[in-house]
Amino acid sequence: MKDLFKYGLVLGVICAIATGLLAGMNALTQPRIIAQAAEELNNSLKEILPEAASFEAVTREEKIIYYKAYDSRKNIIGAAFKASAKGYSSTIETLVGMLKNGQITAIKVIDQNETPGLGSQITDKGFCGQFSNKGISGLSDIHAITGATISSRAVIDSVKQKSQEIGELIKNE
Repeated sequence: MKDLFKYGLVLGVICAIATGLLAGMNALTQPRIIAQAAEELNNSLKEILPEAASFEAVTREEKIIYYKAYDSRKNIIGAAFKASAKGYSSTIETLVGMLKNGQITAIKVIDQNETPGLGSQITDKGFCGQFSNKGISGLSDIHAITGATISSRAVIDSVKQKSQEIGELIKNE
């Protein structure tokens, strides 16, 4: 019985030390992780709307709705926003660039966990490139990927729906 108590105490001390070390490491690395994520988002925004000189987040109830895109003279040229939908095996999140007139400049899949080799083809330039220079009504002309129809449709439908929502918000800017 004494040994059981002793081993339990040793295990408890080891767990407390490990917990303290993990908490300390988290506190040390969290600012860097946040800065890296912000830099990655900024690079992605510039990739989908290369004409923009700066971006400003538009929030509602502390949630980012979209990013206003400004040219070098601080005129609004469009917006960037996230669109997401349930694909075959995961939620697919895309970042979409759209000009003020409703023309999509580009999309980028930023998060997906679809089937490798099939559904993951939604990240390929061949598929994403179909969205470039299309208006909202032109999105029905996008061709789905053979064998990955559910994933493709999820991207197409989410981009179309969110483009209509954001288009209404920015057309009077």
